[in-house]
Amino acid sequence: MRIGHGYDVHKFDKNRKLILGGVEVPYELGLLGHSDADVLVHAIMDSLLGAAALGDIGKLFPDTDETYKGADSILLLKEVCRVLAEKGYKVLNIDSTVIAQKPKLKDYIDEMRKNISLACGIDISCVSVKATTEEKLGFTGRLEGISAHSVCLID
Repeated sequence: MRIGHGYDVHKFDKNRKLILGGVEVPYELGLLGHSDADVLVHAIMDSLLGAAALGDIGKLFPDTDETYKGADSILLLKEVCRVLAEKGYKVLNIDSTVIAQKPKLKDYIDEMRKNISLACGIDISCVSVKATTEEKLGFTGRLEGISAHSVCLID
């Protein structure tokens, strides 16, 4: 068994949709990035790739490659899991946290968990998504962006 940790951050942008865990969350701001900027899924992909010592998402999906411009991160997560399976790994569980002062995410977490579990080919009971604020501290507290952490176990 191997454990991996992932972290990602994206700043807010007025001209983008807010996509988290493959869910479009209604909010006045989206996240800026080369792909759909799904900070949660990006952290999960980094934790999975890290657990297998395969680098990070920038290595697999470079932001210099126009192929990934505006890409759906759930599809990229499926590709990460395909690469892991090709190397003989199976995802056992994922535990993740989104750090955002706004918007409130509790109504979207079950759908995020479902999207992630389907992309990884694991039961939804093996995927945890939590959301928290930083009590108005730091860049997330000042509404400058959103960050996410993920820890995973693969075998």
